[in-house]
Amino acid sequence: MSKKKALGRGLSALLRDAPEEEKLDVDIASPAGSPKTTDSINEIALAEIETNPFQPRQHFDKEALQELADSIKVHGIIQPITVRRLAQHQYQLISGERRFQASKLAGLKTIPAYVRTADDQQMLEMALIENIQRENLNPIEISLSYQRLISECNLKQEELGDRVGKNRSTITNYLRLLKLPPDIQIAVRDNKISMGHARAIINVENPDTQLYIFKKIVAEDLSVRKVEELARQLMAGKPATASPAAQPKEIGQVQSRLSSHFGTKVRVQSDGKKGEIRIPFLSVEDLNRILEILKL
Repeated sequence: MSKKKALGRGLSALLRDAPEEEKLDVDIASPAGSPKTTDSINEIALAEIETNPFQPRQHFDKEALQELADSIKVHGIIQPITVRRLAQHQYQLISGERRFQASKLAGLKTIPAYVRTADDQQMLEMALIENIQRENLNPIEISLSYQRLISECNLKQEELGDRVGKNRSTITNYLRLLKLPPDIQIAVRDNKISMGHARAIINVENPDTQLYIFKKIVAEDLSVRKVEELARQLMAGKPATASPAAQPKEIGQVQSRLSSHFGTKVRVQSDGKKGEIRIPFLSVEDLNRILEILKL
């Protein structure tokens, strides 16, 4: 069974096709459990569409959005968005928020759309699956989308795999990322370390040791293979190139406060009696910014 086939069945279950003759002017009321759809493309006023409260992705790159808007000005909307009808002249976006926002930037008044009927759970499921399928999501966004499909849409991992065309082990690997400490999740989200690095760190159970490995990756630009080797050494109880013992909690708190204050990753090291504070800067301008904070 191909992945494409599995994904198609998952979407078909959500977006069941309606008879061809069903048009937009039918009564919006429909029997419970029998959502209606229409495959005809309708031109709908942008002002009549509200955004999707279940949108999994909260942040859109402004530059990429403007590029899409420029493309729309030249070529128009190539792929219609999908909405659900709430009332006469009132719709709610199901999928296609980038196209919707870019169309407004491009100055369009109407947008082509498929109109479907869906309850809140179907809305969430459709939005999540469409997002996973179409958007260039980072691993953490994918993990969170999978977790929401499981917890909020009551899907088992096998059912989720059928919906998104992935096997269970792939789903599991993504979900495991959410067990990592927040600092590491943020680094994966911001593409500072790869999913391969994160998967190697996950094999180590102790959170302090996970953070130790993470800091070595950032400081020494370790490859995934080096991280896997380091993780095996630490799990086997062998000494690494430096002690993986965690800094005292108070030092960690001071480090976090300083990092927040200076807007950069401040490193505080101490042997219990003496130590040092390192404040990195990325450019002369960044150094001047830090000096201004220090009032020097």
